[in-house]
Amino acid sequence: MTNPPQPSHGYSVTVTPSNPDSSSPHPEKNSAPPPTMIPGAPRFPPPKLQQDQIPSPLFQNPNLLSPANGVKSSAPHLSTPPGPPVFTSPVRPAAVPFRTSPATPQPVAFSSGLTLPTSSPLHFSNGSVELQHQVPLATEDLTLVNESSCALFSAHKVLKQKKLANVQSLGFGALFSPGREIFPGPQIIQRDPHRCHNCGAYANLYCKILLGSGQWQCVICRKLNGSEGEYVAPSKEDLCNLPELSSPVVDYVQTGNKRPGFIPVSDSRMSAPVVLVIDDCLDEPHLQHLQSSLHAFVDSLPPTARIGIILYGRTVSVYDFSEESMASADVLPGEKSPIQESLKALIYGTGVYLSPMHASKEVAHKIFSSLRPYKLNIAEALRDRCLGTAVEVALAIIQGPSAEMSRGVVKRAGGNSRIIVCAGGPNTYGPGSVPHSLSHPNYPHLEKTALKWMENLGREAHRNNTVVDILCAGTCPVRVPILQPLAKASGGVLVLHDDFGEAFGVNLQRASSRASGSHGLLEIRCSDDILITQVVGPGEEAHVDTHETFKNDNALCIQMLSVEETQSFALSMETKGDIKSDCVFFQFAVQYANIYQADISRVVTVRLPTVDSVSAYLESVQDEVAAILIAKRTLLRAKKHVDAMDMRGTIDERIKDIALKFGSLVPKSKLHRFPKELSALPELLFHLRRGPLLGSIVGHEDERSVLRNLFLNASFDLSLRMVAPRCLMHREGGTFEELPAYDLAMQPDTAVVLDHGTDVFIWLGAELAADEGRSAAALAACRTLAEEITELRFPAPRILAFKEGSSQARYFVSRLIPAHKDPPYEQEARFPQLRSLTTEQRTKLKSSFIHFDDPSFCEWMRSLKVVPPEPS
Repeated sequence: MTNPPQPSHGYSVTVTPSNPDSSSPHPEKNSAPPPTMIPGAPRFPPPKLQQDQIPSPLFQNPNLLSPANGVKSSAPHLSTPPGPPVFTSPVRPAAVPFRTSPATPQPVAFSSGLTLPTSSPLHFSNGSVELQHQVPLATEDLTLVNESSCALFSAHKVLKQKKLANVQSLGFGALFSPGREIFPGPQIIQRDPHRCHNCGAYANLYCKILLGSGQWQCVICRKLNGSEGEYVAPSKEDLCNLPELSSPVVDYVQTGNKRPGFIPVSDSRMSAPVVLVIDDCLDEPHLQHLQSSLHAFVDSLPPTARIGIILYGRTVSVYDFSEESMASADVLPGEKSPIQESLKALIYGTGVYLSPMHASKEVAHKIFSSLRPYKLNIAEALRDRCLGTAVEVALAIIQGPSAEMSRGVVKRAGGNSRIIVCAGGPNTYGPGSVPHSLSHPNYPHLEKTALKWMENLGREAHRNNTVVDILCAGTCPVRVPILQPLAKASGGVLVLHDDFGEAFGVNLQRASSRASGSHGLLEIRCSDDILITQVVGPGEEAHVDTHETFKNDNALCIQMLSVEETQSFALSMETKGDIKSDCVFFQFAVQYANIYQADISRVVTVRLPTVDSVSAYLESVQDEVAAILIAKRTLLRAKKHVDAMDMRGTIDERIKDIALKFGSLVPKSKLHRFPKELSALPELLFHLRRGPLLGSIVGHEDERSVLRNLFLNASFDLSLRMVAPRCLMHREGGTFEELPAYDLAMQPDTAVVLDHGTDVFIWLGAELAADEGRSAAALAACRTLAEEITELRFPAPRILAFKEGSSQARYFVSRLIPAHKDPPYEQEARFPQLRSLTTEQRTKLKSSFIHFDDPSFCEWMRSLKVVPPEPS
């Protein structure tokens, strides 16, 4: 790590081994709990869960077989061990974090089954010091499980044998969501943590304690540390009152002294400003929709929220809230970056450019009402838009002295400030712009220059604790690759919309209101037996001077671009050799400043048992978590459509390799039986293979790249829905039944809701649609359910409703597995609801399907010479 730091592109950080698909085994299977439904929502029974890459910023291995070096492989060598980890930054297009919560897998149960008995003290080699083991407050307690839900492992046990543990087709790893809200909340500690002087790990509930002196043994490096007498106690029960020794998740909170501006009352806090940067080149239909969304946005803001408004076209107009009788703006040229003299005149002048809602709501409404459509007769794509200059001015406004109209005092805001760009076309004027025409003779060079400029602007925003979100809408291509680095490098998101209507308005509100911590640093420490080979998520490698250093600290440190609940990091891991110990430890520590200006250090400690039995290991595999880790590793390499086609082949090879390594050979046959313990995994990967992330459902490359980057950074809940849609059939009385996402659900007398993460579809069967009263009631119930299950999701998905046989219905049909092609016995085994249909209904259902070439799940598995697992 002697190379000087270089800029990295963005949010997805990867540590890539010689084979980027590598990982390792997994730990103990628990069935997923039923989804939590919002009170008042239509009720349904619990589901039957069947279960442009840039070179590394600090160092890089030129021999890596990774996309960073332009090496593609149609079929991965699934048994090649990894090389040393290397950080690379995946794709240009940005990801959009959001949140949803269908079925969440049960996190690791923190069993104390491997603890030493109190009558058998541990003897250290450096003396005969006896350590009393600290016992957790609960062994299989669900409280501990729920608290640890920000860390989800692909298995709840780890195989001891290196050869089997490191089978790359299955892999082992974890999804960690640093900002995820957990229930009940973590234990709060308002003092400095006890940390290992050798490796930097935190004291935790699995440490062994020397009761007489209060010394504790680090679970990561096994060194002995002092506790300044705090852990001195007559018995181990007395130590259970200390949160860090009784809970797997704790938050160390420091407030007040270091941050004089800290305000502990949420309603009174000084909110970080939101600056709207609005495209001034819209035609009248788009502008009308945008004005409606902007008016609703202002009405949704709390009285303490501070807002700024900037318009951009060929010039940049910065609106002044001090003029209450009319919309008034200061205008700057857009052809070049604003000079310091202009910015100083603006910032130190008499105008008020950031103002709280309680003082300026009416002024904001007047500004939005004063917007006018584009007047010149120029095509949308050819209009001059100086988006880059406008964002520079917005940054200057946020950084400058922003006076509150009510008191005229300057306050320090908590959390990240936010710039929200409302764009209807590409950046074609001023810095960071590209020519109007893609056929411009110098377009490639100008595009490269624009990409670099936009990335630098995003980094500048991040250094100033400002997140840039870009919400695009309309029919004019916005040149996603150009805008993406700006959002990505600042820790923001880029979202595409069909228009500036309802979904855009909802996302505008959710973008401004979502909590965002700043100065995030994630440290990951594992037992010596475990090697982290790859990280995918919204961050980049932390430079040495940005975090504390300890004598022998081998932690993987990641600088987070923002800290939000909607994000996660996907960690791929392997074992370095055969494991001798009975358990391995993992500790995640994330440090950040929250929106109330408090310094938070969240520490999550996980212990997983190790096993010799392959069957016990497979039983512990969490199919959904394993599938999402595989999907993120796969999507990382699918930068373009041609890559996505190659990655479909790797999914096939992965299924065959898992069946070969962990399955069994069918007697008197060349077919392999897929392991029954992993019964849900193949279907999840089949959805991935044919869905919008790797399949051909999404037509435009810009849309696919935005989805891809959203997925790479998304939380587990959203990632799962983006891979495998959730199918809910409406029943009489307003209840819903969850069914497999098969086309057999398209029954003519029913209504179906299909949640696919970024889109929610409502399908009405032909017979139901013909009955006006029933169809209206069913549609209302379905729409209510769709809105409630996506209520907290960002960005808000499109909710589309259509009838059977309509042209739009193809969007729905293409996302369902064509199970109608399977024989009846196979259909009933995988879709038991069919048994409730009469012979006439089944005949009518069968005749409604249109033949096409896509294979069913069972046909696909058999084409790979693998027998599909029985549904669980």
